Amino acid sequence: MHYSDFGLSNTKTLLNRALRGSYAVPAFNFYNMETLNAILTAAEITQSPVILAVSESALKYMSDDILMGLVRGAKYKKNQIALHLDHGHSFEICKHAIDLGFSSVMFDGSSLPLHENIKISQKTADYAHKFNVSIETELGMLAGFEDKNTNSTESAFTNPDIVYDFVKQTKTDSLAISIGTSHGAYKRKNKNESLRFDILKQIAENIPNTPLVLHGASTIPQKYVKNINKFGGDIKNAYGISPAQIRKAISMHIAKVNFDSDLRLAFTSAVREYLSKNKTDFNPRDYLSHAQNEMTKHCITTIQNIMGSGFKI
Repeated sequence: MHYSDFGLSNTKTLLNRALRGSYAVPAFNFYNMETLNAILTAAEITQSPVILAVSESALKYMSDDILMGLVRGAKYKKNQIALHLDHGHSFEICKHAIDLGFSSVMFDGSSLPLHENIKISQKTADYAHKFNVSIETELGMLAGFEDKNTNSTESAFTNPDIVYDFVKQTKTDSLAISIGTSHGAYKRKNKNESLRFDILKQIAENIPNTPLVLHGASTIPQKYVKNINKFGGDIKNAYGISPAQIRKAISMHIAKVNFDSDLRLAFTSAVREYLSKNKTDFNPRDYLSHAQNEMTKHCITTIQNIMGSGFKI
């Protein structure tokens, strides 16, 4: 089915609007009914456009039919929501997502030689654009671990000198760049590390009409880390990107910011606390609803305090 049958929008529409409005659209990852509902509730409350991001591993976890059934049954305003494949590592998985009804796909060829990245990005863009589906590509490599699809010990900053030719050759609709963020909860050795805004400035000057994307930008709220540890967890030395740095990046041409780890922390913190305080309760609806509410609150905070995307529809 085509994504329009689900009332979805493509990210090209959302991100170009964000560039004109000097804000960014959040891409929130989800994995089940509760995490999907949390994101959509936050979008409805804040009147913010959002991108529903699904990784390859999350797609496998939910299965095609369940995922698209959830999307079909969800309630949201048209022209507000995009369904996006996050970090697709092959043309085949991107094609599969498009055929399912995704309105946006990311081909991540950042670990490939440049010529191979360009070749597969071109092929993916050609197929996507036949169906008015948006494509995101990536130059530069982020280190860190989030799941098996975003797992690398290497990192490389995006080279500003090659972004223009890359975008021209691939016809990509948006470009994910590497300026010092990383996947997972362990993004910083200390709280004082800064993103490479000098690189971002050069990239934005070289491709001013292309929306830029920031992956690995979770803030890792310490209140969740502490709460998880308080109720039986063991997360140590986890630091994220400060909201101030993300806001600065948005002011410098970043139109889409991905968040995954923050949402996992919010959800897990709520589950651990609820079960610890309600030792006789074994009804999944109770603790999952509690976790969904906490995740909704965090998404609202992110939209209002970082993205600037509230009341933009």
